[in-house]
Amino acid sequence: MNNRGRVIGIFAWLGLLASTADAGPITFLTALPVARAQVILRGQYFFIRASDDPTPQGRDLTVQAVPIAAAVGLTPRLAVFGIIPIVDKSLDVGTPGGRRTLSASGLGDVVAFARYTVVAVDRVGSTFRIAPFGGVKIPTGDDDRAGELGRLPRSLQPGSGSWDGLGGVVVSVQTTQWEFDADAGIRKTTDADQFRFGNQAFADASFQYRVWPRRLGGGVPGFVYAVVETNVVSQGRSQAGGVADPDSGGLRWDVDLGLQYAAVNYIVEGLVQIPVADNPNGTGLRSDYRVVVGLRWNLSLPF
Repeated sequence: MNNRGRVIGIFAWLGLLASTADAGPITFLTALPVARAQVILRGQYFFIRASDDPTPQGRDLTVQAVPIAAAVGLTPRLAVFGIIPIVDKSLDVGTPGGRRTLSASGLGDVVAFARYTVVAVDRVGSTFRIAPFGGVKIPTGDDDRAGELGRLPRSLQPGSGSWDGLGGVVVSVQTTQWEFDADAGIRKTTDADQFRFGNQAFADASFQYRVWPRRLGGGVPGFVYAVVETNVVSQGRSQAGGVADPDSGGLRWDVDLGLQYAAVNYIVEGLVQIPVADNPNGTGLRSDYRVVVGLRWNLSLPF
């Protein structure tokens, strides 16, 4: 193909992208591409298992969560995000009276944050973005549920009871063939009922590569992307009454493999998270695996 043909092909591709939902990371929301006057709705289902218990209790944790997220582009550089999680947590544990199941479900803590693009470099066939973000976790979920053994552990409650701040920065690079996104940030926790979860530092990265169609052309209903992601979370020890819990917090590193199908106004996605390193403090539970499936819709606002 000559240079003129390449340029025509690139602009045809960019025109097709304008009417097709963009790819994006699956396990983190901060890098989701949002244009001005655009609304993105994302519904996901998380299935989490953790049963590697170093204690004789044989603890077996199952968490199911359905976070509903919305992102709105207010200006070409400013976007706001909101996440409403519905959670179901269940812990099977051995007691002197036999196996018991502790469980709680309902609305979790809502998260709201804003992202502002400070660097935007657009070239033919590629874009580059750097954007800081910041927000707050609101204590909308219950944190005082009780079961047959009394008040449930804090980690099983649907909510934390605390107002927490979060902030960080996200970097995105997109070409006609692939996209790379990465973020890093912290979550600063506060006290609630003389209890405080440990502060958290996190970093995520996602690489999406178009595997179908192999060549660009007209008449294609959508695109298929292979997705590789990684997530690192480090959390400090929780404190109750000012005393640190030695069996809380720790470091986890996951590697994730997934697929996305991006059509005109929606994306269907799925991914499996595999723990590469899971080092909880003390006798904390270790993760088995996580599964994420989701659906994303792109809408346009009338302004």
